[in-house]
Amino acid sequence: MGQKIQITEYLDIDLEEEKWCCNRCGRVLVSARENYKKGCLVYDRDPSTIFPPVVEDGSFAPDPDICRIVEFYCPGCAVMIENEVLPPGHPITYDIEPDIDKLKKKYLKSENTQRGS
Repeated sequence: MGQKIQITEYLDIDLEEEKWCCNRCGRVLVSARENYKKGCLVYDRDPSTIFPPVVEDGSFAPDPDICRIVEFYCPGCAVMIENEVLPPGHPITYDIEPDIDKLKKKYLKSENTQRGS
């Protein structure tokens, strides 16, 4: 494993390998040039399992015909990395697209400079 930098609470990027990794267990998820969600376990949850009815014969739960809750888990340690609420049929969002080349310049160059000192 190479130089890792933390991107979110549960996601790191290994800059030398250019891979998304779980911050908790170190599991490699997918190339850092792709959507990290492709490397996660996905649970497309029925909203009523999270938001139970609060009144008899009624519900304030989101209607599964209107929205869905998608959860993304690390396949190594099962920590929930992210979740999102989407309309049915909407594609999974691509919410983080880091500039890998600039990150490598910034962090790997500074690491090599420190080693040479």
